[in-house]
Amino acid sequence: MTTPRLVVIGDSMLDIDIDGTATRLSPEAPVPVVDGDRMARRPGGAGLAAVLAARRGSDVVLITALASDEHGDALRALLEEAGVRVVAAPLPGATACKMRIRADGHPVLRLDQGDGRAGPVPLDAGTRRLVRSADAICVADYGRGITADAGVRTLLAEIALEVPLVWDPHPRGAPPVPFATLVTPNEAEARHFSRLQRGADVIPVHELQDRWQARAVSVTLGRRGALLVTGTAARTHVQPAAAVTMHGDTCGAGDRFAIAATEALATGASTDAAVHAAVDAAANFVAAGAASAVSTVTPLSPVSVAANVGTHLATVTPDVEEVAARLRQGDRTLVATGGCFDLLHTGHVRLLHRARQLGDALVVLLNSDASVRALKGESRPLSPAPDRARVLAALACVDAVCIFDDSSPEQVLARLRPDIWVKGGDYTLADLPEADVVRRGGGEVVLLPTVPGYSTSNLIAAARSDI
Repeated sequence: MTTPRLVVIGDSMLDIDIDGTATRLSPEAPVPVVDGDRMARRPGGAGLAAVLAARRGSDVVLITALASDEHGDALRALLEEAGVRVVAAPLPGATACKMRIRADGHPVLRLDQGDGRAGPVPLDAGTRRLVRSADAICVADYGRGITADAGVRTLLAEIALEVPLVWDPHPRGAPPVPFATLVTPNEAEARHFSRLQRGADVIPVHELQDRWQARAVSVTLGRRGALLVTGTAARTHVQPAAAVTMHGDTCGAGDRFAIAATEALATGASTDAAVHAAVDAAANFVAAGAASAVSTVTPLSPVSVAANVGTHLATVTPDVEEVAARLRQGDRTLVATGGCFDLLHTGHVRLLHRARQLGDALVVLLNSDASVRALKGESRPLSPAPDRARVLAALACVDAVCIFDDSSPEQVLARLRPDIWVKGGDYTLADLPEADVVRRGGGEVVLLPTVPGYSTSNLIAAARSDI
């Protein structure tokens, strides 16, 4: 059997799952504290559709937009590892990233990042030939600009009657081009797209087919299968061929449906047969764990969890050389500061924000618990190093946190070699034994003024006097 040649076109993102357990509530608010034990990463959106096809042996080309940032680089690496050939247009802005935090398999929070939206998509002659020679095309629209590109739309409209075209629409995306072979909204999207007032039990399949001038429309209904209408025929309710156990996580089911229909059409199946195959494929996909089952999993320590729940995925690690190499890419200015940060207060936050403004990336060198005890006494720290790292990693101005054991950060600074080392103005250069190490590494020392009236020791003493 010939390997199907598929082209996937659409918006891609990076999906991250943090999984763990929750056995207590936070003292700051009535929310669960999740002790994460693993992180799973995978391409999302059009990237997931492409990976799902590649895993089944198809020859897959993905046309998408990628930014040159940390999430974009990770996304590209995951796609290439899966055997997907990537044709990437530039993505102005930041790569989209969706992070789910789950406790005992149940979602607790989803955090979305990234404002990137595709600009003009350069379609050279080679890319056009790839699209025209495909056995089938899947458009995975996630509302971030690819399907609105004039060149992409013109090309797809020209070949819609020549190459099987499956279009998975999005409420914020552009409408399908006329004569798409199959358009696959889910039930909520179908109701969103409808312009007519209808009862809650009416799904506007025929209306959408007429408006989009599609050859067929299939509205997916989750565990209930899908509704299909082709031509002028009455709609058909397609159900899974066999009962399957459905887990709660359905992430990626729509992508699996769309790409399964594309695979079937690529091998010459009728639209009806393709939708039957797609319903079964999506049901089995969810039963097997959905998108989680196709993720790259990494065990997490408490410290690395602190990094990954930060709003910008700040890195927390003892690997100083890796941090320096990554944050210096592109001739960036690396700023570092350090301390115990046992009780984060206004003075700390102001220092960190001002330090970050001096360069392109900020690394915080954090005293370990043993180091804090040596400096402050046996009653300190108030919070263990993983918790202090968690708080620092959640600050948007912090790009990495490195925990060290010595009383002075001299050894870690010799490896980090920051361009600028920042300390509060309550120090003098004579008080900083690490100043010579910074200068020998080619850096400079900057003393920033502190906020009067803020001291961790004074705050602790005041709190104790009120007890």
